[in-house]
Amino acid sequence: MSDATLIAQKRTETGSGVARRLRRAGRVPAVVYGLDAGTVSVTVPAHELDHILHSASGSNTLITLKGDDGDQLALARQIHRHPVRGTLIHVDFIRVRADQAIQAEVTITFTGEAEGVREGGILEQSLFTLTVEALPRDIPNAIEHDITPLVIGDSIHVSDLSVPSAVTIVTDPETAVAHISQPRVVEEEAPEGEEGEAAEGGEAAAESGEAPAASDESSE
Repeated sequence: MSDATLIAQKRTETGSGVARRLRRAGRVPAVVYGLDAGTVSVTVPAHELDHILHSASGSNTLITLKGDDGDQLALARQIHRHPVRGTLIHVDFIRVRADQAIQAEVTITFTGEAEGVREGGILEQSLFTLTVEALPRDIPNAIEHDITPLVIGDSIHVSDLSVPSAVTIVTDPETAVAHISQPRVVEEEAPEGEEGEAAEGGEAAAESGEAPAASDESSE
């Protein structure tokens, strides 16, 4: 897991008006809690926090909050963004200890191209994150799985995924992750009206009792 540092300034004023002023000044209102310590209201630099959250480890980045009360290790949780602009509105930080295991959600990523996909099959993924438990510094950025050998009809379950020895998977091992399905075949339908017109032509000939006209060659 990557490490980062943020300067956390204590705040005593609350309210929507105060929060708007802080955000205009480039800071994000936040709270820090956990480890049987009290909840503290702080602000952190918006640009620096946004950069951390867009890194490879994202919200699982171990952050050192530097403040008046000393340094605290924390993880960003309950990240609130503006629904339209996507800017940070508020963040909760949970304190962690370097020697105490925590649970985190880690993204599942696939490497390679499945043989079944090359044959026309479709890779359908149903699980995108995995709950794992480990020391904060051992939380992986992602869980990778090579899908190259998979053929049509093959499936992947949580039990098939590999993680470092220091990491424990919490998600049920029987949970399906993905499978290679048969390609969907769409039957072509005759253009509307053609079949009906052919049938109507035959019926009309039968009702009139007329045989099909002979060709010029047969009459000669």
